[in-house]
Formats: sequence, structure tokens, C-alpha cells
Amino acid sequence: MAAPIRTLCCSALRLSGRHFSSTCGVQAGQKWRLEHGLARSGTEYGPMTDLPDWSFEDGRPAPPLKGQIRRRQEKETLARRIVMLNSEVDHGVEAWNKKQEEARREEEHRKSLMLKPKGKLLTKKSKS
Repeated sequence: MAAPIRTLCCSALRLSGRHFSSTCGVQAGQKWRLEHGLARSGTEYGPMTDLPDWSFEDGRPAPPLKGQIRRRQEKETLARRIVMLNSEVDHGVEAWNKKQEEARREEEHRKSLMLKPKGKLLTKKSKS
């Protein structure tokens, strides 16, 4: 019974002017690309988007397209931001190390100011 209904629906859709799609909204292969560490679509980066579409016959490269210029600028600003944030992290680590070193020095200085044992306590501590 399911076969006649299916053929009826398919023939009705074929005759109509509208198209019907039963695929999901996710682009083909997007999940696979993300799982393998690639871009979510094939047009985000790679040779198809980064290289020029054509070149002159004598070998000169074609002038860059607007999209290529935009992507290059976005990459440069991202690289500058990464460098800036990395330097901030380095400064933070240095400050933390200085603080730890200062705390260690203060602890040693505080221990050096403490009263020292005398007499029998001095000899017991030096033996053990």
C-alpha cells in the first residue's frame, strides 16, 4: 500500500512547478569536516578561495579580488590580535613569577629573623 501512495506523491510533485526538498539544512559533509579539523564548508579557505581564478598569458598574476583582499586583511588582524594576546599572557606569567619569587624571598627573610635554638636544642637539631 505504501508503494502506490509514494508513486502518487512523486508523480504529483514532478508535475507541479514547485520543488520539494527533504534534505536537512546542514551542508553536505559539514559534520565530517568539523570532526576532522577542517573548515565547516569548502569555501572558507583553501586553494579554491585563496588562489587567483586566472593569470595573464605572460605569467603575471591577476590582481587580487575583493574577497581575497578582505580575507587577507581578516587574517592579518587575527594574527595581530593573537600576537597581542600572547604578549599579554607572557607579561602576566612574568608578573606571577616575580610575585612568587618575592613571596619566597620574604618567607626566607622572615625565617632568618626568627629566634635561633640555643644549647641542647641546637645540638639535637644539627644531629638529625
